[in-house]
Amino acid sequence: MIFRFLKRILQVSGKHGTNIRQSFVFSILESICQKVPIGLAAITIIKLMNQELSPSDSFLIFAVLVISVVLQMIFHYINDQLQSDAGYRVFADLRVSLADHLRKLPMGYYTAGNIGKLSSVLSSDMMFIEENVMRTISQVANYLFNTMILVVFSFVLDYRLGLVVAITLIIYYFLIEQLAKASLDEGQIKQQQNEKLTNEVLFFLDGIAVMKSFNRLGRSSKSLRSTFEKSKQITLDMERIFTRNLGKVYILLATSTSILLGMSFYLYDSGIFSVEYLLALTLFYLGLFIPLKALSGDVALFAIMDACLDRINEVFNVEVLEDKGEKVVPQDSNNLAEIEFENVSFGYDTNLVLNNISFKLAPKTITALVGPSGSGKSTIANLLARFWDVQQGKIKIRGTDIKDIPLADLMDSMSVVFQQTYLFQDTILNNIKLGHPKATREQVIEAAKKARCYDFIEEFPDGLDTVIGEGGESLSGGQRQRISIARCILKDAPIIILDEATASVDADNEYYIQQAISELVKNKTLLIIAHRLNTIKSADKILVIHHGNVVEEGTHDELVKLNNLYSKLFRLNSPI
Repeated sequence: MIFRFLKRILQVSGKHGTNIRQSFVFSILESICQKVPIGLAAITIIKLMNQELSPSDSFLIFAVLVISVVLQMIFHYINDQLQSDAGYRVFADLRVSLADHLRKLPMGYYTAGNIGKLSSVLSSDMMFIEENVMRTISQVANYLFNTMILVVFSFVLDYRLGLVVAITLIIYYFLIEQLAKASLDEGQIKQQQNEKLTNEVLFFLDGIAVMKSFNRLGRSSKSLRSTFEKSKQITLDMERIFTRNLGKVYILLATSTSILLGMSFYLYDSGIFSVEYLLALTLFYLGLFIPLKALSGDVALFAIMDACLDRINEVFNVEVLEDKGEKVVPQDSNNLAEIEFENVSFGYDTNLVLNNISFKLAPKTITALVGPSGSGKSTIANLLARFWDVQQGKIKIRGTDIKDIPLADLMDSMSVVFQQTYLFQDTILNNIKLGHPKATREQVIEAAKKARCYDFIEEFPDGLDTVIGEGGESLSGGQRQRISIARCILKDAPIIILDEATASVDADNEYYIQQAISELVKNKTLLIIAHRLNTIKSADKILVIHHGNVVEEGTHDELVKLNNLYSKLFRLNSPI
């Protein structure tokens, strides 16, 4: 398992693999230097016992000792630099690669309850490997060198000692594999529980205001405490299993050391070894198994890191939206529909949301989607923005299938105003420039004025340079919406998707937002998800969606006269 993990690390290290291999070599060189004092001590004991230690020998031994210590420090420094550089660079690149991969995933992945998993992978999983992997690689290098020295030295001294060492190492290998398997199983359970814990914490923090307002914070805290308690129990179970298996390894190494020392005394009594060799061997065998004990203690780390790599790979294995399109969106519709849905079907898992729907939107017109909650309105908008891919049929912009258009070009051709606006923890200027990063300050001001947000922006001490909190928490909902519309105005895309921005704001903000939207949609093709019918009376076309089908189509007046679903919804003035 250990070597399989090292192979996986080299596979993900990419161009930094050379540094890891060099680190491995310098770890072995450092290990050699660490063993020199033991060898020198053995030589000194033998010479002292034989009264053969001359001043020149003492000087030579001291010189070799000093050189070995200096070299060990040099090798350790080089190894430490290589480890730090390789470790952090590998995982910096891995984070960038993962972020690029996440950018290409369909929105369905994020709405399917994977946020906790992503938080855990991007933070704890990667951080755990990053902080431990290079140190454990040094342990493996030390283990390999000590194993080689142990086997060769023992067989050179006496084949019986060599056989004991060989048998010990074989049993050690099987015990380590057993320990690794148990640790890997528990490590996977532990990381899965960490994901659940992250989800539970996020859920608790997101809902804390609601829980407090209904005096149910105790119940929510109870659930969180239960998750923490389960995490603690899983950790204790893992430690218990690991300690039990690790004890077998320690017993093996202690037993083997006792047998080797006992055999050394036997060989001394038999006259095969001198007392000097006996003392030297005692010193040698007492210290040689220490790296093996250290490596066995790190097996749990390898197991957890292996489980972390599995979870990272799970994210990388999620299928991305195909982006192989090479066609350019035509500048002119040439009498084609600006937007066309052609026999489109789509569902989440086994739940069919849209059933073979077809409709066309003419250029520079306003089309509203209405229908009961869950009818498929938002799904239509999401499919147009290619947050998901259709499972059947085609969506076309000016006659071109959106799958044949590069995603970057597709996104440039449309702006989306979400009902729940998200602003970044940055200046208002940069939040608006998100729509057009190269825009001048004057262009931003012009867009802000058109979006009816420049007046309240000027009231801030720093104006456009005011830094707003994460998510725009320092602004009201209406102010956030107007800033969101300002960046869409600045982007100046020909297609606008609007999840009705006035659905949850006060009357004053609604007035300003309606004015901002009027500026936004001038000479644009607008698809609006309508929640309040009185806002879409002037739409050029209204599509009534019910059970995933377009059941009615026409203007407001035409649909009211039909006296069907739209008319009923309009009379009831129900949320739709």
